[in-house]
This record gives sequence, structure tokens and C-alpha cells, in this order.
Amino acid sequence: MPIFILLFIGLPLIEVYFLIKVGSLIGAVPTIALSILCAILGAWLVRRQGFGVLMRVRESLARDEAPALDILDGALLLVAGLFLLLPGFITDTVGFLLLIPPLRRWVVRRYVKVMPVRTHGPGAERGPRVIEGHFRRVDKG
Repeated sequence: MPIFILLFIGLPLIEVYFLIKVGSLIGAVPTIALSILCAILGAWLVRRQGFGVLMRVRESLARDEAPALDILDGALLLVAGLFLLLPGFITDTVGFLLLIPPLRRWVVRRYVKVMPVRTHGPGAERGPRVIEGHFRRVDKG
């Protein structure tokens, strides 16, 4: 819970601080233009890399493989796009870092190592599921 408070209150305050600092150095209009340029460039890069991830997912599905790692890669691209569309230089930096494919692969590998793999839902039994019962066929004529 404290991390969410930090993200939703602390990060915007830090972003505003940096926007004011940069605005005082280069001016308000260039700061706004730089923020808009980052959003446009980031959206273009996310779209371009997103199509590459989509192609890899399609190829995996065509080979009857589960594209789990590619889906995680796509999820990180989605997060990168969100960060790049938010105004601010810290979120733009994180977004552009997530656009670097080796860094994204490292984050995905790290996530896969840390998160446990569950093949069954919570409370599910192991083994085959058998439902017994009786039936009667009724012919409608």
C-alpha cells in the first residue's frame, strides 16, 4: 500500500518539480514542446515495436507454442506507452528505457524467475477431473 501512495502522490509531485526546473532553464513553451515531442516519438516507437511483438505472437501460435514471454514483452510495451504519454521527464525516461529490447527481455526474465508458476487455480485439485452421473436419452418425435 505505501508504494501506491508514493506512486500516485510522490511521482506527480516530483514530475511537477522537474517540469518547473526545466521550464525555468529553457522556458515554458520549449518545455511543453519537448514533452509533446517525447509523447509523439514514444507513441511512434511503441507502435512500431508493438507490431514486431504481434508478429512474434502470431508465429508462436502458428507453431502451436504458448507465446507467454512475448505477451509479457507486449505488456511492458504497453506500460512504456503509458509512461511516454504521461507528461513529465521521469516517466518519459522510464518509458524510453522500456523501449530498449534487451532491457525489456531482462525485466521479463527477472519477473519469470521471481513469480511462481501456477498450473492450477487456487484450491484446484491435482489430477483428472471426473464428474459421475446418470443420463437418459429422450427422443423427440
